[in-house]
Formats: sequence, structure tokens, C-alpha cells
Amino acid sequence: MKLLKHIFLVISILSIFQCKELYAQKYADKAYYLVDSLNLGELSNTDKEIIESSLKVYHQSKSDSAKIYALNNICDNLLHIDWKKYQFLQRDLIEIELEKELPKKSKKKILEYYAAAINNIGIIYRDKGNILEALKYYEKSFDIQKQLNNEEGIALSLSNIGVIYHQQGNTSKAIEYYSKSLKIREKIYGQSKKDVTNRGIATTLNNIGSLYLEQQEFDLALQYFNKSLNLNKKTNNLESLASSYNSIGVTYHRQQENTKALEYYNKSLTICEQLKDIEGISRALSNSAVIYNLEGNSNKALELFEKSLSLSKKIKDKVGEIRALNNIGSIYLEKNELEKAKKYNIESLTKANEVGYPTLIKNTANILHQVYEKQGNGLQALKMYKLYVSMKDSVLNKENQKTLIRKQAEFEYDKQKAIDDAEYNKLLALEQEKKEKQIILTTTAVTVLGLVILFLFFIFNRLRITKKQKIIIENQKLEVEAQKEALELTHSELEEKNQEILDSITYAKRIQSAILPPAKIVKEYLQESFILYKPKDIVAGDFYWLEQKENKILFAAADCTGHGVPGAMVSVVCNNALNRSVREHGLTIPGEILSKTREIVIHEFEKSDEEVNDGMDIALCSLEGNKLQYAGAHNPLWIIRNEELIEIKADKQPIGKYDKLKPYTTHSFELQTGDSIYIFSDGYVDQFGGVKGKKFKTRAFRELLLSIQEEKMMAQKNIIDKTFESWRGNLEQIDDVCIIGVKYI
Repeated sequence: MKLLKHIFLVISILSIFQCKELYAQKYADKAYYLVDSLNLGELSNTDKEIIESSLKVYHQSKSDSAKIYALNNICDNLLHIDWKKYQFLQRDLIEIELEKELPKKSKKKILEYYAAAINNIGIIYRDKGNILEALKYYEKSFDIQKQLNNEEGIALSLSNIGVIYHQQGNTSKAIEYYSKSLKIREKIYGQSKKDVTNRGIATTLNNIGSLYLEQQEFDLALQYFNKSLNLNKKTNNLESLASSYNSIGVTYHRQQENTKALEYYNKSLTICEQLKDIEGISRALSNSAVIYNLEGNSNKALELFEKSLSLSKKIKDKVGEIRALNNIGSIYLEKNELEKAKKYNIESLTKANEVGYPTLIKNTANILHQVYEKQGNGLQALKMYKLYVSMKDSVLNKENQKTLIRKQAEFEYDKQKAIDDAEYNKLLALEQEKKEKQIILTTTAVTVLGLVILFLFFIFNRLRITKKQKIIIENQKLEVEAQKEALELTHSELEEKNQEILDSITYAKRIQSAILPPAKIVKEYLQESFILYKPKDIVAGDFYWLEQKENKILFAAADCTGHGVPGAMVSVVCNNALNRSVREHGLTIPGEILSKTREIVIHEFEKSDEEVNDGMDIALCSLEGNKLQYAGAHNPLWIIRNEELIEIKADKQPIGKYDKLKPYTTHSFELQTGDSIYIFSDGYVDQFGGVKGKKFKTRAFRELLLSIQEEKMMAQKNIIDKTFESWRGNLEQIDDVCIIGVKYI
């Protein structure tokens, strides 16, 4: 079945280069497969939106590079769910892309994705127990990282290769690769102080600690585990922190300090449950069960081992399954239920032989040896005992211990030598600097003495001149210091004034925010809707408005004259006028509301001694059941129905002073299920950006809205926002942006 899937994948990818129609069909089939197999229920809404957006890019783009980037986003956000199959797909697409002639920068970026995908495929094979295949992929990733000269990637590959040798029982090779990885990461840490490097160091320290733990070097093991723990706390790396707690718990367990061991296992379990890390939960439950069994509570231990086994099977963690099976068999051996003990450990041994881990084979063989001995099956008991001794010698032998001690000594020596060399070079530099200073001082002293003897006759005259010059210089110095103090005072006053202005504007934002309807109220009345509100400055001239009156939901997007502080002041006046038109005058028809609002705004501005020509453009809607009414001042209403956009134009007169004042027109419509309604200010379409730095324009905005009709309203908001930011790039936002979208359902 796996072979058939792989063949299907290869054919689908090759079809890209063969026939567009055939490609489209294969591609559509793949799209259904990916969507149907995804379980996004465990993700946050933000992660869901990113994945859905990336899937759309993957399904619709004709660019292999775009598909690769989309798959990378999917893998980054799926983590503990279904990311594995995407890695294989990403690998195949990248290999096709790398056959093309690519720009140097693009090729480097794609190679970075390739190295990561290859490394992750190694993890997949390792989790399946196929460690030889895992080693092949880790080494391939290592070669690519060397080609990219990516030190962090090289260190990660070395650490992963070390894990494979560790699991094979090859302690000498494991410590060699761990040490190389640690040296590189400590070098990077000294240069960059990046959290990701800190986390890599913590992981490698934990791996080295595990080696010492297996060799029963408990003090060294705890030393490395605690170093790893402190780094994980520093970077708040919860997943690795749980691993460190677990490792420390195992060490205390091996030293028969069961209370301490259980304390650390519970810390690990708490974090894993918080992260929903099934593998970590399974591990913590299994380790806690061992302690309960040692304390004589075998029933509690058996319950926890069964839970651990179930979780390991759920995530197909063979190593976890083997350990759980072995431990359950061990408890049944203690209970003298020999057939059950044999059943669980035969299954455990079969799986342990499949993955080839000496430690797991050793533990399982030991239990089966005791079972067969109690059953009187001498031949099988002897066979299992020989296997147990063989695996024990493989894991724990004098040569391995010598290797570990030698590597530890070499590593500590290298670190100390580097420190000593640096100190020695520093002392040499200081000594050389002292000699150079002494030569300069001696030469200067001789020269000065000669000058004193030579010019003794003129010295009194020079002293007199110098005294006069000193007075002049001191006066100049006093004048400069006075000017400096004055400048510092002015600068301080400017900073103080700027801070006062900023504080005032920030407080004004709080006041302006108070007049906007809260998101909770908007969602209560307009369930399937969004509001994209992006002020240019701290405060804005744009605002959105919502009111409920006589079973009608009134909502508007308004654009007041100007932006920043002036625009915000106008917005407060206009917002108040809208509220009064509805609340005091009881109006609910959009055209009548706008006419009354204009009257109030003009009246308010006429109170000023100076002429005020400010006002606002607005689109105002009234929704009652499926009946929609609209009136607008310059700002139109768009309705998208059955993939067609219907535009209802606004009256060409603002809310404010105008030569020919006419009543505003009210337009009425019967909405159909699925209709999308959009009202907006002009800030979005007027934004400069793109390759040529031109306006976005109404046509592009229209096409954007038509292209996203299949999306939920919140997803539409994110797409519209990301498109705006992408278009704007590094250019300044030129105006406030306000867009309201509502879907009739």
C-alpha cells in the first residue's frame, strides 16, 4: 500500500512537466487527499488560518517554489499532528526544483528547506525504528548543511547522528558526535546569544548526560542534566524542559532516591500535558509507574503502564511500546502470572530486535530468562540469559567507560586550553604594550630635558605669555560650558515636551477607542463579519460605527477629513452626530440619518469664530432580516452575489458644508443567502506600493474580494490585511484604512 502511494506521488509530480490538464486532475486529487487527512482541531485559530492559507497557495500555485514555501509553513504549524507526509512531498518537489537553473539566492533558500526536510525524514524513520535509514538521511542533511556553511544546521545534524549511535549502543561514536555538536554550538552561543543556539546546547548536554547515566556515572550525568535544565529555563523551552526533568528523575531513580525521582517525573508530566505532547506524557507515566511498582503499588503501576502503552501505539512510538510491554511483563512476573509475562515480553523482544536497540533487547531478555526459568524451560532460559549478558556487555563495558572518561577529559582540556591561551595572549599583549609605552616615555623625557636646557633663557617669557593665554582659554571654556548647558537644557525640554505630546496622543487613542463598538458587540449583531481597522498614526480620522434600533442593525464605515490628531477630533464630532441622529431623533432610515448627521455637524462647526470646512465621507447600512438599506456620502456599497460584484454608488456630497445640499438617497435590497456586503474608506485602494510604487487601485481591490469568496470572513480579513502589507512593503502607510465585511447567512 505504501509503495502504491509513493508511485502515485511520483506520477503526480512528474505530470507537472508533461501535461497541464493531466497535472490539474492529479493535483486536484492530491488536494482532496491532503485536506481530508488533516485534523486541525488541535490547533489554535491563528495556526488554522496559516495552514488553510498555505494549503490554498499549494493547491492553486503553478510555481514549484511557491508550493515548497507553502509546505514549509504547513510543517512548521502542524508539529504534533500530520506533518510527516508533507515532508516527503516537500522533499520530492524540492528535488525537481533543484534540477532547474535557479538564481543563487533562491537556490540557497530552497537548499535550506531541503536540509530541514531531509533531517525531519530522518526523525520519521528513527521514530519508526528504522535507524539505518534515519542515519542515511541525517548524514545527507549534514552534507547539505556543510555545503551551506550553516553552523547551527551542522551542529543539529551531528547531534542527531550521535543519537543514532547512542541507540545502537556505540558509545564511543555517540560521545564523539555529541562533543563535536556541543563545541560548535558553544562557539555560536559566544557570538550570537540566540535562543535557538541555547536550546541546541541544552539538547546536546542532555544527550551526553544520558550516556553517563547508562554508564552509571551518576554525578556526571546529573551535572550535564542540570546544565541542560538551566538553559531550558532560560529560553523557556518547555518541551526540552520536560525532557530534562525526566532525565533527572531517571538518575535519582537509579540512585534509589524514589521520592525525588517521582517529584521530577510529575514536573515532566505537567509540562507534557500542557503541551499535549503524547510521547512525553507516555514517557512520564511509564517512569512514574516504575516508582509505584518499587513502592509496592503494583496495581497503580500496571494501570499507568497500560496507559503509556496505549499512547505509544497511538503515535506509533515503537521504543515507547517496547518499554511499556517490557514493564507490564515485569509486573506480571512479580505477580507470578508467567504466561502473561511471557506474552508481553515476547512481543517486546520482537519489536526490540526490529529496531536493534541493545538496551531494550537486554531488558526484555532478562525478564524472559526469569520467566522460562520459573517455567522449567532450561534451554530457553539459558538462551535468554546469554542474550541478556551479550547485550549488557555491549551497553556497559570498560572500553566504553574509558572512552567516556577520555572524551570528558579531552573536552574539559580543550575548553581550559582555549581559556589559558586567551589569557596568555592577553598577558603578552599587555607586556608588549608596557614596553612600547616605556620607550615612548623615555624618548619623551630625554627630548623634554634637552628642550628645557636649550630654551631655559626663554622660559620666563614663555610663562608670561602662557599665563595670558591660559586666562583667555579659561574664559572661552566657561563660555562654551555655558552654551553647552543651555543646549542640554533645551534638548531636555524638547524631550519632555515630546513625551508630553506623545502621552496626550496615546490618551486620545484611549478616548477614541471608547467610541468604537467593542468586538463582542459587533459579533453579537453581525455574526459572520470582520472589521479591518488600520490607523495611519496613533489616532485616526477613520472610524466604524454600530447601533441597534427597532430590530434594525445600523453599521457604517466613515472617513473624516485628515488623519492623526486633526482627523481624530473631527471623527469624535461626526460619531456624536450619528449617535444623536439615531438616539435623540429616532431615525432608522440611512438617508434620513445622514441628512440629520450633516445638519448637526454643520451646526457644531459653525460655532467656531473661524470657518471650518471639515466633514466626512461615509457608507451607512441598515440590516433587518434579509432587508438591506444603504445610503452613502462619496463611499459606495459593494454586494458580491454568485461571483459577481454589484456596486451601489454613493451621493457625491460629503457630510459637511457643500454648495448644493440635497437629501441623501436610501437604496433598498432583498439579500440572498451567501451574499457578501462590503463598505470601506479610500485608504486601502489609495496605498502606494508594489514593484513600481503605484496605488493599489479599486480594480485590484475588487479582484481581490472576488477571489476570496470561498473563505470565512475572518480568513478574508487576514488575506486582505496580508495583501495590504505585502503591497505596501517598506513604504509608509499614507492614510487610515477601514473595511467592514458582512456575509448574509
